[in-house]
Amino acid sequence: MRIPRYLMRHQITVEPYLGDTSKGPKYGPPVVVRCFVDEQTRAVRNPGGEEVTSTTTAYADPGTQAPALSRVTLPSGRTTTVIQLKDRDGGGLPTPDHVEIQLE
Repeated sequence: MRIPRYLMRHQITVEPYLGDTSKGPKYGPPVVVRCFVDEQTRAVRNPGGEEVTSTTTAYADPGTQAPALSRVTLPSGRTTTVIQLKDRDGGGLPTPDHVEIQLE
């Protein structure tokens, strides 16, 4: 079971982080992702285990790719960075499977 399509009201643009170069971060081609955006500030842990502040969370379909440090453009036009992506799988329970993209 997935999040119903009618709740996926927003679109974000994800430019996947590919690594650092001598000229700065390198990103892949932009991908438009249909999702639900929740602009709420909360404390989360980054992949290194440090507590950081997330100002926005996007909920998208399972399989969505947004590696940490990817650049994301929100519906408001604000550009932000992925803290981490979490796979939310109900394991067969009647809960909506999705990915949670935590953003700075």
